[in-house]
Amino acid sequence: MACPPAAHPLPPRQPTVKVILTAADVSRVVDRIAHQILEKTQGAADTVLLGIPTRGAPLAQRLAARISTFENVDVPVGVLDITLYRDDLRRHATRAIGPTQLPPGGIDGKRVVLVDDVLFSGRTVRAALDALNDIGRPASVQLAVLVDRGHRQLPIRADYVGKNIPTSLAENVKVTLAETDGADEVKLFGEAPR
Repeated sequence: MACPPAAHPLPPRQPTVKVILTAADVSRVVDRIAHQILEKTQGAADTVLLGIPTRGAPLAQRLAARISTFENVDVPVGVLDITLYRDDLRRHATRAIGPTQLPPGGIDGKRVVLVDDVLFSGRTVRAALDALNDIGRPASVQLAVLVDRGHRQLPIRADYVGKNIPTSLAENVKVTLAETDGADEVKLFGEAPR
């Protein structure tokens, strides 16, 4: 009696990589968000941009620069470190605490636009809201993100979205910026289908 042929294990899946936004696309998206902020805030009056590290901080600087170019309005920019407000501190390696840098004039009574690169579960934004509550009392808070990939775990949505990218939980979105990574690009990483 012949033995059945040996089953060959399937080779491991190779990740797929798809470029979602090129450097030129990122530039156009930042310009569009800057225009939307100007429109929705009546010329960015009493508006402050606070970037969430790591990539939200340079995005906030870019938005402020583009708003200045379009309307000759200087929007104050700051950085909001959320490290101590994260709900996953016990599950991940120790993180270095970064500086929170408020613009001159602070945030009290101002419209604060939080800026981040990717909106996913909403937990980073929740941590930012907690951190913001400890440093001042803004008149209102809005959210600007370069990419919204869905899968919210909290009832949070962005007011300004550069690109909606529907993803599966098995996929990852990677944003790189010239200021932090040497180049501007947004890529989608996933597993190749069998």
